Amino acid sequence: MQTLELYKKDIYQGALILVNDRYHYDESYTSTKQVEYLHHFIHHDAFRMLHHFFEKYSFDQDITIVSAYRSSQEQKDIYEESLREHGKEYTKSFVAMPHCSEHETGLAIDFALKQDDIDFICPDFPYDGVCQQLRELSYQYGFVERYTENKQNITHIAKEPWHFRYVGFPHSLIMREKNLCLEEYHDFIKQYSLFNPYTYVVNQKVIEIFYVPLQQEKRTICLKDHMVYQVSGNNIDGVIITAWRTCL
Repeated sequence: MQTLELYKKDIYQGALILVNDRYHYDESYTSTKQVEYLHHFIHHDAFRMLHHFFEKYSFDQDITIVSAYRSSQEQKDIYEESLREHGKEYTKSFVAMPHCSEHETGLAIDFALKQDDIDFICPDFPYDGVCQQLRELSYQYGFVERYTENKQNITHIAKEPWHFRYVGFPHSLIMREKNLCLEEYHDFIKQYSLFNPYTYVVNQKVIEIFYVPLQQEKRTICLKDHMVYQVSGNNIDGVIITAWRTCL
């Protein structure tokens, strides 16, 4: 067996953290460096997959990044400017308040079809052509279309075809297969524990996913030998462990 030490600060960092109007982002908990790519800064995990994704399919020829990482001050400025220009209802639907925006994590990316005039708040990213090709393939690289129309009552954000969120693989595939938004996915994973993990098989790999609550400052758990694992907080009350092993 191998031991893994978990700390309360782990709750607030990782590719699966939930950031919304209920669970706010606190940048003081993370030391993650943002990487510059196509004139925008992006969380290094998201950058690694996005760079591979864009290079393989040459998406940068037709698609541009409109927005990625934003500081809390930048988010505050955007929110206040939208209030002045568009009013409260529009802003409430499309712009998160400071500390409630996924953009502050560097894990969220807004895309747009390349054209002369691009709307910064609501860029054009249609459900056809190269944009739809990116949308369909994105799940293979750990990205999900974050805000869809049928989940608006849960996310409290209007439909945003341009807004993608990096959650990592295979979480993106599971979310798509089960039609879950990130809020629902956290509720789903909370059903599974160290002794009763959710098992997912893909690419000849067995992947075990489970939730570990963290109420104390430090907790030690034991994992099976010969497994590679990742830890991500949920930004609420615990962490999600993702462990891989090769199929026998």
